[in-house]
Amino acid sequence: MDPADLPTPPLRNDLRLSEAAPGSHGEPTWVIQDTVVNRFYRIGWLEFECLLRWEQTPRQICEQISEQTALRPEPAQVLGLRQFLEQHQLVRPDSAAVSRLQQRSAGKQWLTWRWWLHHYLFFRVPLVRPQRWLEALAQRLDWLFQPLVAWIVVALSLLGIVLVLQQWDTFTHAVVDAFSAAGLVSFALALITAKTLHEMGHALAATRLGLRVAHMGVAFVVLWPMLYTDTGESWKLRSARQRLAIAGAGIITELALAGLATLGWALCEPGTLRSALLYLATTSWVLSLALNASPFMRFDGYFILSDLLDFPNLHERSSAQARTFLRRTLLGLQEDWPETFPLRQRRALIAFAFATWLYRLLLFVGIAIAVYLLFFKALGIFLFAVEIAWFILMPVWRELKHWWGARSQVPGKHRVAIGAGLGALVLLLALPWHTQVHGDGVARAEQQLRLFSPYPAQLREIQPAGQVSAGTSLVVLDEPDIVARTRSNEASIRSYQARLSGLLAEPGGLAQQAATQQRLQVEQEQVMAARSEVAPSTLVAPFDGQWQDLNRQWHAGQWVGSREPLGVLIDPSRWQVDAYVAQDEVHRLELGAPARFYRRGEPSPITGKVVAIGSTRAAQLAHPMLAVRFGGPLLTSEGSRELAPAQSLFHVLIQLDTPPTTGQESLGDVQIEGSRRSLLAEAFTHLAAVFLRESGF
Repeated sequence: MDPADLPTPPLRNDLRLSEAAPGSHGEPTWVIQDTVVNRFYRIGWLEFECLLRWEQTPRQICEQISEQTALRPEPAQVLGLRQFLEQHQLVRPDSAAVSRLQQRSAGKQWLTWRWWLHHYLFFRVPLVRPQRWLEALAQRLDWLFQPLVAWIVVALSLLGIVLVLQQWDTFTHAVVDAFSAAGLVSFALALITAKTLHEMGHALAATRLGLRVAHMGVAFVVLWPMLYTDTGESWKLRSARQRLAIAGAGIITELALAGLATLGWALCEPGTLRSALLYLATTSWVLSLALNASPFMRFDGYFILSDLLDFPNLHERSSAQARTFLRRTLLGLQEDWPETFPLRQRRALIAFAFATWLYRLLLFVGIAIAVYLLFFKALGIFLFAVEIAWFILMPVWRELKHWWGARSQVPGKHRVAIGAGLGALVLLLALPWHTQVHGDGVARAEQQLRLFSPYPAQLREIQPAGQVSAGTSLVVLDEPDIVARTRSNEASIRSYQARLSGLLAEPGGLAQQAATQQRLQVEQEQVMAARSEVAPSTLVAPFDGQWQDLNRQWHAGQWVGSREPLGVLIDPSRWQVDAYVAQDEVHRLELGAPARFYRRGEPSPITGKVVAIGSTRAAQLAHPMLAVRFGGPLLTSEGSRELAPAQSLFHVLIQLDTPPTTGQESLGDVQIEGSRRSLLAEAFTHLAAVFLRESGF
């Protein structure tokens, strides 16, 4: 029998149908509330008219709607609505459906891998049903929702930002110092506080607008706990402004907390309270602006954007448009668009979908890496594979499966274009055309000398910066203690010499003469030692070069320490680069290979050639400016003052053909011509190295 002539199943008695806000074009809309799970489904005029005449045959429903309204529906549309209602379990189940549900509930679903995978990726734990105390709290905190309070909070937040900017160095150093074991615990406590107040903002806003907050609890997304508040009843509100107030209440609360904590940090004295305010400020600012406000995940920013555009299910509908765009553009399939939109709106939806896919790709890869690092190796590898497969590979596989199923409908010219594109991609990946080896390095003079004082001394003279010749006096130092000691010893020598002359005239002088001569000899040796210490107080240039890097605040009579550099003498005619190359790439290099050095901020390179390649991994970076802690590109081992590279790097020495125009040590990128290699071989080698590294348990 034709399904259009069969009666539609009755609806559940506990469903609620209420009128909602008009659509973006002024069309009437309604919402169906499933009171059991507190979910809401938005429907349009046709669906509403169908529900008014439900439990008849689809053909009868269409005839009555055509007679009584301006709509002209088809039975297929009514059957589609029926399928939607059955899919979401909004119809009263018949005996067959009841038996299926009983079998499903009686079965051991928790023993299946799908059950565990779903509950590992996402599950909720309701904790409280807060409606009673939320109503009491909303009455007591009514003053918080007044416009005057909002303006005061904004003004105080701006004042806090201005005060922090005036002591920005102190603030940034405090943030860096907070990254410790105790600091991470404090950040976790600040995160719990901020997110609790965030959810309270949602709940209080919904309660003030007369909605019921069914429950609050913790949702686990890939085992990461996140507080949540069930504000699903906001769909009952006809005012888009009120829905926006609920959706934005969490972000507003967190931003207010961040602003007030920033002001508190700026006004407080160093101590425990100031540290706590720092954690609250940084946590709230970062999470509010970088995470909650993002429209690419189903957080507050997404719901705010959906309400502003009056576009429910923005992610699903934009993704459907983007998939159809790819099928029509790449494969030439003449698929109908899922929904009809103006050209400009469709392009905006497609662009939003692409941005969402890219954002989620980066986020899910980051989550997978974090999950791998949080657990022991075997479980971490398994969970990493689950993350990548479920969130990235499976959606791609489903789309490729659809493409393969529609391959017979692909026009011939698109088949040729796809084949040519795939062939070019294979050649690009397989042919050994890639020759460049990249690294980071510092350009320096081949011959250079850093001058230090041999001991704490007083500065008498210093040569001005500029060109000097070999033998030029660069620095003259005085050591007053040595000079004073020398003068004291010389005075003692004169005293002992006079004493010896007097002993010759005394009757018993011969007995004391030997002891006096011995003391005189000791004083003379001390004078000679002191004079030898004073000798290197004049530091001269051993070669012709450029004298530079002087402290302009030095003046005669100033004391300098033995570890404080006095200046640098360089030979500006010959320059070299200390470069560091990854272990996987160093075997592709050979002596004499051409190289290019790109100084930071300059597009034109300086050419050169490789003159030395390290035989073992570098134990320490030759220049501090290469380390991340000093603003460089290379990571170093934590917890140590030594600049030991965190990765396996090899030192490569490059002789430059011409000196840099600046004549100063400079950081830059290095490109060296190595042996030819295909990108596919590089990827395989890298994956094999990762597999070998991670296979050891």
